Amino acid sequence: MRSLFLPFFLIFMVALPVSVRAGELDRAMDATLIVRSADGHERFLGSAFLWRDGTWAVTNAHVVGRAREVYLVSATGERRKVKVLARDAVRDVAILAVDGAFGPGLEPAPAPASLGTQVYALGAPLGIEFTLTRGVISAMARQVEAAVPIRLVQHDAAVNPGSSGGPLVNGAGQLLGMNSQIADGSRHYVGVAYAISASDLDRIVPQLVAGTLKEMPTLGLQVRPIDSALAEALGVPAKGVLVDSVAEASPADRAGIRAGDVIISVAGRDVAQPGDVAFAVEAVLGSDGIAVHLLRAGETVLATMPLDRAEHLETAGIDRATLPAARPAFTFSRLGVRLAGAEVTYISENSPAYLAGLSRGDEVLAVDGKPLSEIDGGLAGLRITEPMVLLVRHAEGRTEHIYLDPWDKTPRLRPVGGGNVLDPDVVVL
Repeated sequence: MRSLFLPFFLIFMVALPVSVRAGELDRAMDATLIVRSADGHERFLGSAFLWRDGTWAVTNAHVVGRAREVYLVSATGERRKVKVLARDAVRDVAILAVDGAFGPGLEPAPAPASLGTQVYALGAPLGIEFTLTRGVISAMARQVEAAVPIRLVQHDAAVNPGSSGGPLVNGAGQLLGMNSQIADGSRHYVGVAYAISASDLDRIVPQLVAGTLKEMPTLGLQVRPIDSALAEALGVPAKGVLVDSVAEASPADRAGIRAGDVIISVAGRDVAQPGDVAFAVEAVLGSDGIAVHLLRAGETVLATMPLDRAEHLETAGIDRATLPAARPAFTFSRLGVRLAGAEVTYISENSPAYLAGLSRGDEVLAVDGKPLSEIDGGLAGLRITEPMVLLVRHAEGRTEHIYLDPWDKTPRLRPVGGGNVLDPDVVVL
């Protein structure tokens, strides 16, 4: 009898915390929202979550793009049109005004999670709404984009396009971060995901709401780290970052910084990697200029770089989405699609058509409901001036309608590395 009692007792002790956790995760899911466009099409854009008392919802800036309004949908099916109060495209955070309409939100965890902590990602990966996946913290503070002064939480909970803007929580349902990116070069989950930490959000969100968040300027620099081989070839110490190029009339250009200079410190902070520059600049935002120490031809040079106002941060009062903008016309060739008659013989993986679902080997049967015989000049000569619906037959014989909007940036994954595609060591600041 005793041999049976002990295992059942252990099962009870192990199962109890799981049931408590499930309730907390239910509450976290109640604070998770789906974001859809308010442009008449109600396209799926991504995920969001309620912040603290529920007055605001938070998502990624790349989820809402330049929209002034979006629809939010809760797990109970409640749907509301809300205003985009503010967004910061560099830090990739946007604030939505919900005024408590969906109930309370998520509270940041009182302390950062440690390495190996079990975490849960909530959102709509691949548009599959109100999904929860589980993983662990893989790294605590990783700067993924060198021009952005944020160190992200790395984890391996499964996230995919559509997860952006969704919360990352612990077993108690407390906020650890906002899922924002997946590994560079991958379109889908490969075990490496990044979230903006709750501590960074706790700093950024109130300032965005109040309109006091200082903008990160564009410096006009392209730099690269100096490794031992590069240092030996140039005859410089293996420290600092090498300036590859300087944009004309940029702050760096006006400061007299030249290609070939080595930046060794910014605002009194030593620079070892390109990413150090962003943190040094953020620390002195609001000042008129910033001291930059350079090595040039073996001599130390002091330059003062002005800090121009950037244009990536918008509030409801100065939303640039209200400004009219001309839309370029496209052809399939310009979209990176090669055709042989109606068959797709090549398609770039960076093409909006590829991201919409078009694949090599597909046969286009109709455009906006019209058979190809009614399209003057055929597909190759078709000028794309509006979003369109393609009826295609895939290689395995299945037919499908594909909605193609070359001007819509929201479904696309941003490059995480921030570098030049021909030279991944080059970082644009």
